[in-house]
Amino acid sequence: MSDRCTLILLACGLMTLVGVLIAAAAGYLARRDNASYPAALARAAVAFTATLTLTSVLVTAVTTLARC
Repeated sequence: MSDRCTLILLACGLMTLVGVLIAAAAGYLARRDNASYPAALARAAVAFTATLTLTSVLVTAVTTLARC
């Protein structure tokens, strides 16, 4: 495995971990705001999805700019 592939895999793992931490924080804050468990879980899922979507958009943009 090349160094580039290793770096990409490590970055993906790190971004997944960041997404999980943001989702956990969003769920915790939703529960502190007296939301029900299903509502807090839904907010956590939205936060996780938004984090990974934003990360993939940024990675695509940087990759596209780096090829120019």
